[in-house]
Amino acid sequence: MPHSTSRRGLLFGAAAVSAGAVLTGCTSNESKDGDAASENNRPAADDKPGKEVTIGFAGPQADHGWLNAINDNAKERAKKYKDVTLEATEGSNDTAAQIGQVETLINKKVDVLVILPADGKALTRVGLKAMKAGIPVVNLDRIFASAQAYRCWIGGDNYGMGLNAGHYIGEKLGGKKGARVVELAGLDNLELTKQRTKGFDDALKNYPNIEKVARQAAEFTVESGQAKMAQLLQAQKNIDALWNHDDDQGVGALRAIKQAGRDDFLMVGGAGALSAFQEIKADRGVLKATVLYPPTMAASAIDLARALGQGKGIGGMAEFEIPASLTLYSAVVDKDNVDQYMSTGFK
Repeated sequence: MPHSTSRRGLLFGAAAVSAGAVLTGCTSNESKDGDAASENNRPAADDKPGKEVTIGFAGPQADHGWLNAINDNAKERAKKYKDVTLEATEGSNDTAAQIGQVETLINKKVDVLVILPADGKALTRVGLKAMKAGIPVVNLDRIFASAQAYRCWIGGDNYGMGLNAGHYIGEKLGGKKGARVVELAGLDNLELTKQRTKGFDDALKNYPNIEKVARQAAEFTVESGQAKMAQLLQAQKNIDALWNHDDDQGVGALRAIKQAGRDDFLMVGGAGALSAFQEIKADRGVLKATVLYPPTMAASAIDLARALGQGKGIGGMAEFEIPASLTLYSAVVDKDNVDQYMSTGFK
């Protein structure tokens, strides 16, 4: 269940770059005399052991497949580096508890903090506290209310998810006249849900032959996905495509579709669950694609934190510092490229 306040995505069809790729495999900058890089010409981060860095990680409670994958990606990435020590909290969706966990990490004087806040606005104060204490913060996904509370933000693109889902469906339906699509959204009280819907609606404006005839909001759970999808199918006897915002609730949606005996439309999911990838690869049902909201962002956040702690930049970029923000691309995964992404699927 991705949760960021996202930036605008890239146009549909642009090449996707795997998370963290720009942070590794780069050589240091050297002067013409072969001397080590000066402070004003710092090397880019690579996989070679360097200055030891202690990273504090305050992640979410793993009550959803995507959130569990966030925690796993961060921990596995930290193990990759001999020069990184990870101080991870238990993970909490309770604001007060997470503030306490972050304050404990501040008191331990970790070198860098990576925080996926339970509530970005509510945890802004503790982000500011860390920054004032000289501990740079990598803000993961759910964004703080003030840019002063973090050194770098990295997260997914909710608008881009909807945009790319809409374009994929539009292209697949071609010029079919009177095409009808429905949308199974997430929680409507979340800004991310509104952004995904806006992106989807904006994409569909490019296809005058397509009409969105219904939208139902679910709750990012299997049970809600099944119940709300059953309602959609009962109300809509003739549809050509469905976009479901979340692959976890999509498990329930697929159950409802099977129970209704419907196979007369194509389905596009969202986020990138392993079960969705497997269904797409098998090509035995309505699910033909899913639009990524990659939990690999947590691994990239560890890469960024390590670079910060070592005073390095990012390979492939001219600047000496890491960026202030990084918005990940919402790639479309279908049967043509699913094997490439299979290892990133979350359970």
